[in-house]
Amino acid sequence: MNTVEIGMDEMLRRVARFKDLRPSRKAFVDSLIPGHEREIFNVIGRGVTEDTSLSPAITDARDFNLTLVHAEAGKGAALHAHPTVEVFMALSGRWSVYWGDRGEHEIVLEQWDTISMPPGVMRGFRNAGTADGYLMAILGGTDAGHVTWAPQVLEQAKDTGLILDAEGNMVTGGRK
Repeated sequence: MNTVEIGMDEMLRRVARFKDLRPSRKAFVDSLIPGHEREIFNVIGRGVTEDTSLSPAITDARDFNLTLVHAEAGKGAALHAHPTVEVFMALSGRWSVYWGDRGEHEIVLEQWDTISMPPGVMRGFRNAGTADGYLMAILGGTDAGHVTWAPQVLEQAKDTGLILDAEGNMVTGGRK
């Protein structure tokens, strides 16, 4: 393999400083459903974010996307699936990762524990600790596709005023 030389300016475009990251509280259609409020930080790649205004800190996402999730105790993402592998690592606190069409299975991750969810499996997660926590999510693929939400999640989201357009991007227009 031939090596590549790059300069400081190019390398600095590949650095994401946490203090400079700007999270979204409305990155997904479930974001306003009680119990699913959270902050999403797109670090590398856009991932599967449904908020078209949320830009990643590092845009060169080759073969994976990296996101940080910050949530208060008891809050997290509703049931959803991805067409790619999704890896979760608990960075702080305890996180429940649940799966199945009704979320009937569950594993609790302690700090630094990691789980790899296969493509197509309905899954969700929530902060199972007693304080705010951070979870790292890595999605496979340069283009991670769009989220497939459990039908009941889309119905609940309509009540908050959020729906998805034909391309899978979030828009307002629900029943709120």
